[in-house]
Amino acid sequence: MFFSLRKFFLKRHIVFCCYVIVALGASLQLYLLSPNVAIAPPYTLYNNYVIFRQSFYHLIAGHNLYIFYDTEHWDLYKYSPTFALLMGLLVKLPDIVQLTIWNTANALLLYVAIRQLPYSNRTLSVLLWFVLLELLTSMQNSQSNALMAGLMIGTYCMFEKGMIKAAAFLVVMAALIKIYGAVVFCLFLFYPGKRRFIAWCVILATGMAALPLLVTPLHTLLWQYHNWAQMMIADEASCMGISVMGWLHTWFGAGESVRPFVNIVGIAMFLLPFTRWRLYKKDAYKLLMLAHMLVWVVIFNHKAESATYVIVMVGIGIWYFLRKRGRGCKVLLWTVFIFTSLSSTDIFPPYIHEHIFIPYVIKAVPCILAWVVIMAEILTIKEATLNLASYKLHGEL
Repeated sequence: MFFSLRKFFLKRHIVFCCYVIVALGASLQLYLLSPNVAIAPPYTLYNNYVIFRQSFYHLIAGHNLYIFYDTEHWDLYKYSPTFALLMGLLVKLPDIVQLTIWNTANALLLYVAIRQLPYSNRTLSVLLWFVLLELLTSMQNSQSNALMAGLMIGTYCMFEKGMIKAAAFLVVMAALIKIYGAVVFCLFLFYPGKRRFIAWCVILATGMAALPLLVTPLHTLLWQYHNWAQMMIADEASCMGISVMGWLHTWFGAGESVRPFVNIVGIAMFLLPFTRWRLYKKDAYKLLMLAHMLVWVVIFNHKAESATYVIVMVGIGIWYFLRKRGRGCKVLLWTVFIFTSLSSTDIFPPYIHEHIFIPYVIKAVPCILAWVVIMAEILTIKEATLNLASYKLHGEL
């Protein structure tokens, strides 16, 4: 009975349907449970989406995109003017339709991107189930993190297929949504056509950054980009997030004075695996590096929040399912799942959430440990054994 159920839930179309159902359910939940769907206090539960939508109106009106509009929503808009323009495609639709399209697009882009990875269909289904709970957390916050994960993984997949223009487009799109998405630009080091890729990135970045000129004059657009830069600089010092810096602060009392040191160490640790240049053409190495990037970009992000960890879970899944793992790695994977994914649910009592998980950024801790293990594997793996035949690409839970 157990094996037949497992076989059923690992079928491709069943996993796909579950992703769609979760996206629809999250959207309906946000809409129905919002105390007031009007764009005025009390705010909606889908506040992040309201921020995205309202940014279009602020853009076409020539208003500063990067200040508080507390009569409409709480928190700041932190994406590019181009993203604000693209949100105009949905603004005339009813709220529930907008929200459903947004969440479904996030879920399906992540689903499609993961399905392109060079693992068996069964392993990909397990990986998709592994990240589903974090995807739900992201969608319950109407966030764009699944979209980011999909674009970043998609960049790798386009490189693998030799589609340089498509890879450049996805990198630029990721960077114009959240600037840290540009981290996968580094993947170009592992593939031919480097100059062509860089050229396309420049062309596409220039063209897409200029798209808002369709609705706003040049001087206003330049002003918006200046405002974006100023907001990002100010935002850098405003919080420590569910991150390495947040962990050091809450566990060891590290203050703002150590932030520059942590940033420098983080950048150095990001670059260190690239020194293994002899492995650049090894397929398994590229997948390990993709996993490294997906985890690193969140745990060293000063603004990382719970909903961002869908990106981390995908990275850890890519690493774990790359090959058969020993008992230690399995324990680590389940630790990540329990204390990262399940820590955001009602499985744990409110007291534990409020007095342990949140103040001690427990969600980040097992992911930091997993990243250390990934780094160790990349730095110590032997070139002679680093190939897809030896890795098998069929890890098990």
